[in-house]
Amino acid sequence: MRHNKKFNHLGRTSSHRGAMLANMTCSLIMHKRIFTTLAKAKALRVYAEPIINRAKEDTTASRRVVFSYLQDKKAVTELFKEIAQKIAERNGGYTRIIKTGTRMGDGAKTCFIELVDYNENMLKDKAAKKSTRTRRSKKKDAGEKVAAEAPVAEVKEESVEEAQVVEEKSAEAEAPAAEVSDKAEEAK
Repeated sequence: MRHNKKFNHLGRTSSHRGAMLANMTCSLIMHKRIFTTLAKAKALRVYAEPIINRAKEDTTASRRVVFSYLQDKKAVTELFKEIAQKIAERNGGYTRIIKTGTRMGDGAKTCFIELVDYNENMLKDKAAKKSTRTRRSKKKDAGEKVAAEAPVAEVKEESVEEAQVVEEKSAEAEAPAAEVSDKAEEAK
């Protein structure tokens, strides 16, 4: 009987399942994101997160424990050198599962599983959100800028034309004043 054995066997024997999860974990460490089925991704998360957590403490013992699970020197060095530095402040939740729909052939639910700190698109979005204000103020500011720019341009054109008209009038006003002053000098 299977009482209290709740993990997904994935239709494989224990040795096959362990080898598959170890290979998937190595691929996840090396490529930072892999495409797989939802059931495998959930099983991989349970398998990989304790291994990634072990990498926070860089000791010979922890390297040996991780190597006993993964059996890949390149993946172990990548995990302890690069990934351990990025996850140092994180307490858990090192992976993210993003569902992508169903597979055409058999209708299996598919997804991406990725390391959280390595998704550059989402990290850029976080940085952009932190540096800007709320959405309402953006819309309001953008509307004010567009509204403010258009009338200013029109006012500038009108003010140039008005300035020319004012200069012509002042020149005409100065001319009679100059004639009057000339006549006043002649009268003296």
